[in-house]
Amino acid sequence: MAIIETEDLTKEYDGLIAVNKLNLKVEEGEIFGLLGPNGAGKSTTLLMLTTIVRPTSGTARVNGFDVVHQPDHVRRSIGIVFQDPSSDDTLTAYENLKLHGMLYNMPKDLREKRIKEVLELVDLTDRKDDLVKQYSGGMRRRLELGRGLMHHPKIVFLDEPTLGLDPQSRENIWHYVEKLSKEERISVIITTHYMDEADKLCNRLAIIDKGRIVASDSPEMLKKVIGGDVINIKIKYPDLEKIKKLDFVKKITEKNGIVSLAVTDANKHLAQILQVIGNVDSVELRSPTLDDVFLLWKVSPQRDESAEGGWAEKIVNYRSKK
Repeated sequence: MAIIETEDLTKEYDGLIAVNKLNLKVEEGEIFGLLGPNGAGKSTTLLMLTTIVRPTSGTARVNGFDVVHQPDHVRRSIGIVFQDPSSDDTLTAYENLKLHGMLYNMPKDLREKRIKEVLELVDLTDRKDDLVKQYSGGMRRRLELGRGLMHHPKIVFLDEPTLGLDPQSRENIWHYVEKLSKEERISVIITTHYMDEADKLCNRLAIIDKGRIVASDSPEMLKKVIGGDVINIKIKYPDLEKIKKLDFVKKITEKNGIVSLAVTDANKHLAQILQVIGNVDSVELRSPTLDDVFLLWKVSPQRDESAEGGWAEKIVNYRSKK
């Protein structure tokens, strides 16, 4: 069952199209990621889905409610953790959660019960009476995650939840996101430009560029579409024409003196590639990552307005071979 569904969702600002006919479907209970560079349309999409910004055209339904015609129902169904800190740092964690519960007209007994539950969920019970201004960035983000859960939402939106956090704090946030998805049975929508974050957390994801979805599937499926292992070769004058004739080389990209090859059975064919390409400065061989997927759709000079169709064809072709 789709918990979020959009049809040709579009947002335009003074002639600039921020989100362009977005068609998106998020299933109930999954962690879904929106990936893309700054300005790609991720945050604008979230603002429309959370009723903060009105779409220019198209439709969106969240938990079965229309974001334009039933905004109050949508807001009762969702929790939000914004990109920028939004908790009151002159209050304690407990006071922030109590205020949120009061704004949602939660009965006192339910509110107090829920405060205790979310504090335990994000491991802040021992610090509940400390002022938020005494918190680290990671602790504050965890508090805001807990606050977004206070009213038992069906969906939680996380806009760049780990932006600016140190690696340990990022790992902690990942842990809490997975925990709330499993224990609270909540659908989670994450915007991020951290590929490792999306790969670790998301059941499915969509790569957005210039307001459009250019690729969407599970992280594993998207990596398989790369077509093989990845070989990065640093070389000054590569002979790409000879490389293109090798049938086990599925894709070639070149940027900043680095030639990236998607290769079937790279270990088996590495020696032959090096023999053909010429003198190299360095070689790296590894399995494909979401960074490679992102670069394929965002940077590759072959990508054009038909990119989404190209991605769909690749997915269908791959699945048919299984």
